[in-house]
Amino acid sequence: MTCSKGIAPPHSIPRRALSSLWTHSSKQGLSLFRTACYQHRHQQRSRHSSHCHAASQQTVRARTTTSSQQSQLSLDLDTSTAEEQASMDNIAQRMAAKLEQQARQMPPDLLEQKVDSDLLDWDGHSSDAGDPEQPPPAPEEEVRTGSRRAQKRGNKPRNKEIPFEDLPKVAIVGRPNVGKSALFNRITGSATAIVYDYPGVTRDRLYTRAYWGNTEFVVVDTGGLMGDASKLEAEISAAAMHSISAEGLPEAIERQAAAGVAEADCIVLVMDGQTGLTATDEEIVSWLRRSHPKKPVMLAINKCETPQKADIQAADFWNLGLEPIAVSAISGSGTGDLMDQLVHSLPPPKSEEHVPEGQEPLAVAIVGRPNVGKSSLLNSFVGRERSIVSSMSGTTRDAIDTDLVLPDGRKFKLIDTAGIRKRMAVAASKDGAEPLSVGRALAAIRRADLAVLVIDAVESTTSGHFAVTTQDFRLCEIIAAEGRACVVVVNKWDCIKDKSNRTMEEYRTDVLASLRPISWAKVVFTSATTGQRVSKVLDAATEAGKEHGRRVSTATMNMVLQETLAWKSPPTGKGAQSKRGRVYYVTQAATRPPTFVFFVNDAKLFTDDYRRYVERQLRDNVGFAGTPVRMFWRGKAPASPLGA
Repeated sequence: MTCSKGIAPPHSIPRRALSSLWTHSSKQGLSLFRTACYQHRHQQRSRHSSHCHAASQQTVRARTTTSSQQSQLSLDLDTSTAEEQASMDNIAQRMAAKLEQQARQMPPDLLEQKVDSDLLDWDGHSSDAGDPEQPPPAPEEEVRTGSRRAQKRGNKPRNKEIPFEDLPKVAIVGRPNVGKSALFNRITGSATAIVYDYPGVTRDRLYTRAYWGNTEFVVVDTGGLMGDASKLEAEISAAAMHSISAEGLPEAIERQAAAGVAEADCIVLVMDGQTGLTATDEEIVSWLRRSHPKKPVMLAINKCETPQKADIQAADFWNLGLEPIAVSAISGSGTGDLMDQLVHSLPPPKSEEHVPEGQEPLAVAIVGRPNVGKSSLLNSFVGRERSIVSSMSGTTRDAIDTDLVLPDGRKFKLIDTAGIRKRMAVAASKDGAEPLSVGRALAAIRRADLAVLVIDAVESTTSGHFAVTTQDFRLCEIIAAEGRACVVVVNKWDCIKDKSNRTMEEYRTDVLASLRPISWAKVVFTSATTGQRVSKVLDAATEAGKEHGRRVSTATMNMVLQETLAWKSPPTGKGAQSKRGRVYYVTQAATRPPTFVFFVNDAKLFTDDYRRYVERQLRDNVGFAGTPVRMFWRGKAPASPLGA
């Protein structure tokens, strides 16, 4: 049924009016019908116009209140304390959220146009878009799909993460050199684990998040299990002896693998499809059935690159009583079937609560030269054997992440790294995995908030004086260049003989004088084996982490700047038309590390000596102990000639 423009549809009129109007077929009845239609439409327009007017008044009041709050906030911003600054930051966040919600609402003019179009709709459905009491629909969360590989794994958002301890865990076990680390990288979609073509590369447990569809879990990479180290080649047997025992299952790696399997909810047993079934594979299956009979085990036959031969290669493994799945960690063939079966056997997460923003743990990278006690220090922090410790250097390969929560609630993400030797020594090494280990260690510094530089007290002590090595100095330069906070740990302090009450202070002075790029760092003397002053390292890291993310108001910075300029005036340029440097004001532009921008008349007038003087005054008056400070000097733009 159709009506002329401007006349409401008959089914939008009350039934009493319709019953009386449709009984009249005369001209007078048609006139009365049109009059009733116009009256009903006028009432609806008046009601919606009143709603629009109320919504517009509410928006104006909100904008007025917001503008007044913003003006008051801008007036008190420069003269506020640290607590007031934090309170005002919370107010600003709430205001921004409120403004964003108001921006999603429809403007009054578009709202009125929407109401008119709904009144002219003949479907008879009323629109509630103009009702100010109804909240606007929640916007859909934007999900970044990323690369094609990420799209295949699923479009689960990465910004909100569930803690590691609440996610189900999957342990990857097997003999050495069967492709466990390669499969680990394939599942996680990263190059976290070191992959090299000889046994014994992976030694410690490695944890990384992984996604398949809408399922999130943690993958644990473990070292290879082998019964006889004499089967290795002569060139690499010495390197593999760090992680592989000569009798029975490897002792150190067995403890690491057993710990990973014990906490896992599902196990992926990897075997070599090209080599075939071995006695060691049968021994590992027997060990899993004896120790963990209730845990599901997925049998992955790796190195099946040819699909035509995959079934033939996997046929020998049916004798184990498990269903073999032919996969190729290099090409990715067969991994989809493996992951589909894996996610169906995983339990749901223990909790769906995400990590709140701003409460992420402090990432601490433990770096240093080989055999200075980095892994021993990590084990002292966590109170258990998290990393393998050996008297021979080069035991740690991967960058091992470990979450630590102290009784007082402080959270840390400790990253144990491999020892970093000189570049020439790494290039001349026969160990092909060492350059990859050094690359992982340097990447750990970049993704950490703070670096703990471990120094050997015994090797650095000569004739009663402390002198760091050249490699220690280069490492401190890397830490300073990356802008990371730093704590210097002088380990093996219990081995220093003939100590007095002044020995520690003398050593601290020598350390800071030798490590000039990080002269602002804190120095802690510890013994990882005995646990002496180990807790003070975490205390120093906590204080340095707070200073690393600290922000100072512009008013406070300019007060310090005025006092600094009063004590020592800026230098004057050379030449006949020399001019004195002028500093207009300073403001903090960023944190982690704290970054300040000085607005001056000409940046070339301020020498390096004067800039270091300003930094010393800034640290003496404001603080920032344990963290680098970056300062940028911005001069005025040169005046362009007329017509340019």
